[in-house]
Amino acid sequence: MRPRTFVYSAVLPLVLLAGNYAAHAQQSSQAGTVRGGEGKGPARAAATIPPLFFKEEWKRPADAKGQVPVRGENVSGPDLELKVYGRDAKNLNISGAAGSDTGPMNLWTGLNTEPVAATLRDRNNYVDLTGLAKVRWITRASGFHVVRPVVKLADGTFLVGDHTDASTTTFLESEFAFTGMRWIKLDVERIVTTGAYGPVGEASSWVDHPDLSKVDEVGFADLMPGTGHGSGGWINVARFEVYGKPVKR
Repeated sequence: MRPRTFVYSAVLPLVLLAGNYAAHAQQSSQAGTVRGGEGKGPARAAATIPPLFFKEEWKRPADAKGQVPVRGENVSGPDLELKVYGRDAKNLNISGAAGSDTGPMNLWTGLNTEPVAATLRDRNNYVDLTGLAKVRWITRASGFHVVRPVVKLADGTFLVGDHTDASTTTFLESEFAFTGMRWIKLDVERIVTTGAYGPVGEASSWVDHPDLSKVDEVGFADLMPGTGHGSGGWINVARFEVYGKPVKR
């Protein structure tokens, strides 16, 4: 009897293990079927990065020498308009030189005694910045200054984003996506963030789910005044690329 008892005792766990495995496999199969059933219908197309909407590398008119206030002629794109905002906007400068070792052509905020913002506007199209829309730019900063993205919506609302770039060593190329970015309203007269207290005194003033499907202008802001020539506090923005779908005006 002992051999039979021994054999029976050894087989029983195996039978139970096989049964548990089969049940688990069936549950997994059913779960997979349910998950697959949730996605019935046409397959969703894979998300793709939208095309280049504009690329701006700035230029210096032949009659401009050295570091001078920026003007419309500094824009190289034939369909682009430059907009500059802030109470000391007149002191946003064009700096650098094409092909120079000291830095590419760029917009520089060192002489702005108050915060400043600059944007580009396509004369013929709005831009859709939803999905995988992104910006690629070359920037540099000094001190605690950072470069932040700015958009003007079709309804005239200005927003400044929570993304920052702040390379203090050299001009660096970087990029960021608009998806997931958080925004605060921007007062374009003073270039300061505005808003109201949220629940339980929340003071961030985030704008929830702004409509980025029709954006009028795209640019950047320096929310701190510049400190003049030399190292101290300012930003540079050189090549500036926006990837998004054009929307006819």
